[in-house]
Amino acid sequence: MTIKILCSGCKKCVTLAENTKAALSELQIEAEIVKVTDFAQIAAFGVMSTPALVIDEKVASFGKVLKPKEIINILKN
Repeated sequence: MTIKILCSGCKKCVTLAENTKAALSELQIEAEIVKVTDFAQIAAFGVMSTPALVIDEKVASFGKVLKPKEIINILKN
């Protein structure tokens, strides 16, 4: 599994990455977490509002910082 955090590098993006790591740890899932800061790559996903969470090339969330429990629910589905 590959998880991408689409961001500009702000505090919200850092928090989303930390919350994602916490969710993965709680579910005992291993995944590669990649931060994408290139705006052309971010736009290629159709995302205009960061931070965004992309799981296996599918946008799961954008424009808000998800809590670990919210990320767990997304990963379970």
